[in-house]
Amino acid sequence: MRIRATVAAVSGALALSAFAVPGAHAADSGSAYRADVAKVREAARAADSGESVFRAAAVAVDEPYALDVTFSNIKVNQGKSIVVGATTHTVVPVTYTLTHPVDVNIAAADFFSGPYIYRGTFGNADNEQFGDKPGTCTPTTSTTASCKGNIDIYANEGYLANSDAGTWKAAGLAIAYNGQDPSSTSFDITKVGLADQGGFTSPNVKRMSKLTVNAAPEPVVKGKTITVTGKLTRADWETNTYAGLSGQSVVLQYRKAGTTTYKNVKTIKSTSGGALKTTVTASADGFYRYTYAGVSTVGASTATGDYIDVK
Repeated sequence: MRIRATVAAVSGALALSAFAVPGAHAADSGSAYRADVAKVREAARAADSGESVFRAAAVAVDEPYALDVTFSNIKVNQGKSIVVGATTHTVVPVTYTLTHPVDVNIAAADFFSGPYIYRGTFGNADNEQFGDKPGTCTPTTSTTASCKGNIDIYANEGYLANSDAGTWKAAGLAIAYNGQDPSSTSFDITKVGLADQGGFTSPNVKRMSKLTVNAAPEPVVKGKTITVTGKLTRADWETNTYAGLSGQSVVLQYRKAGTTTYKNVKTIKSTSGGALKTTVTASADGFYRYTYAGVSTVGASTATGDYIDVK
């Protein structure tokens, strides 16, 4: 599920339309899972807020009961930054531990659990990113299970703003439908159990960066000047393009032909439009490249080495 939580609201409670399935994925196997999760969570949040359209009509709000399931050991992307490109579908692996009493049957066909990440405040997040499908769990004892799942992030479907880059948190949810069919007119949400637990550590979500490099002239006479140019860009999630990134420290590296290790030559800063330019003295055949360490909101990148022939 991909949720931009600020898309819609009804008197402070998240509106169900905020969980709508994008048209490009409306027919995929994950759409039913996402829609059903949205329905259950919306009912719980509407009841908690006391400000839903149902409250406004002075009608009692039905809600799922609190499912006795807890989460721990949530590890997102093996602790590595989640780097998302301008148009990519990024699949983020997550592992977690699920704990439950013996009377909660996690092997039931209509029991689902899964991880997600959110930005902002748990329960009133600015953005949430879910997986297309629920996680899978393997029992380790009668009351615990080792689980894994994915978070699917679609950069080109409007679910990320550039301001979303940075700190996120992780969470887990579980739903026990107990024989209830969310698509049925007789669906009784009060018989459905929901556990939703946040506050776990997640790596930062970062905008992907790219680097180019060109060393010239080529060939060059030993002792003469080589000019190494390039460009640093980063993903723009709002235009689905890559835009120049200025004012960033970038390291020029050199690897002599016949060796396997790049060595730092000098550090420069990208200028307007992400442009990179510096000079070095030709010494021997080899490869030049730029490398960028990244920051809290932008991922690291390294250009493919450009060979220079020194005569």
